[in-house]
Amino acid sequence: MTSNAQKILVGVAWPYANGEKHIGQIAGAYLPPDIFARYQRMAGNDVLMVSGSDTHGTPVTLKADAEGLTTAQVVDKYHELFVEGCVAMGLTFDLYTHTDTQNHWDVTQQMFLRHLEAGYIYQAVQQQLYDPQAKRFLADRYVEGTCPFCGYPEARGDQCDNCGRIYDALELKNPRSKITGNTDLEVRETEHFFLDMGKLNQPLLDWINTGKEHWRPNVLNFTRGQLELKELRGRPITRDIDWGITIPLAGYDDKRIYVWYDAVIGYLSAAIEWAGLVGEADAWRAWWDAGVNPDALIYNFIGKDNIPFHTIIWPGMLIYNAGEGDRLNLPYDVPANEYLNLGGGKFSTSRGRVIGFNTVLRQFQPEAWRYVLTAMAPENADVEFTWQEFMERVNNELVA
Repeated sequence: MTSNAQKILVGVAWPYANGEKHIGQIAGAYLPPDIFARYQRMAGNDVLMVSGSDTHGTPVTLKADAEGLTTAQVVDKYHELFVEGCVAMGLTFDLYTHTDTQNHWDVTQQMFLRHLEAGYIYQAVQQQLYDPQAKRFLADRYVEGTCPFCGYPEARGDQCDNCGRIYDALELKNPRSKITGNTDLEVRETEHFFLDMGKLNQPLLDWINTGKEHWRPNVLNFTRGQLELKELRGRPITRDIDWGITIPLAGYDDKRIYVWYDAVIGYLSAAIEWAGLVGEADAWRAWWDAGVNPDALIYNFIGKDNIPFHTIIWPGMLIYNAGEGDRLNLPYDVPANEYLNLGGGKFSTSRGRVIGFNTVLRQFQPEAWRYVLTAMAPENADVEFTWQEFMERVNNELVA
């Protein structure tokens, strides 16, 4: 690399370690950044491409319950499976890690304390759904119901897969427990830590309205629309669960930092972990530290369901984290793809609607999948996958 090479960090969406990944995820979130990173390296730029498995999400604990395994066993099983698939597909990560490393815990807890000390985290009593049959509070993905905005009947407890809106689980219509199927849920009070997103509404709106002409219209318009509503509010970042990163304060042994807060920190913690592995502890700063290199470009490649987490919540967390001499670079671009669908519906690991990534790589050459999924890439609209089109493109468009 030349001394003046552009520093580009390619942050790739973190998949839940809850099952074999499907080709919809590869087409939308994993193959595009690999192509982009390969191009940037060929162009002489200094690229760091990182990601990892999200080990703390509710889908992981649900999978453990379904398979009769411990959560740690499920993480080990499916993290390794995805790593094998990435290697077989030729995805050129500089580091693919996971969120249950000591490094990630340390970075997450440090950011939590920074936000707390700066007055951006507060404690409050919250009403939350409780399943008396399971005798537990229902964290977001432990409850489903009807979306309060679009009426989609299988909306999750924190976000609707159909319209992409995020909300509180109490706003769901006809909520039901994913543990027991119980629809007779109670509303009980519990105390949690909240990230005060309301304080960041205007700073985020100012940020999104400056120098974002290169963003995809769907990402920019959605984000601007949400911020212009000026409805951002405190969002709980802890849950009454026993799997996840512990709160770095005394007296909260029965609570954990929740996944939506800790997972996005992975883009930063993975870069720090990579720096340690290559023996240059501060090397990550060339991409992240605005005091060292404010011209570094950070790209986050995701699916459209992750837009609000990467264009509102994560940038807000980075702004909150800013302190004297410790300002971090914000995302330069968030290329979010639409969905690759199957049978008229979205691919979904948790719902069992999949064509398995590892399975198909054992049946057909990786180059065939790289070509077809690139040709079919859902960049501007949802795309329907069919085996017929796969066969036609391979047999009629590829040579040898």
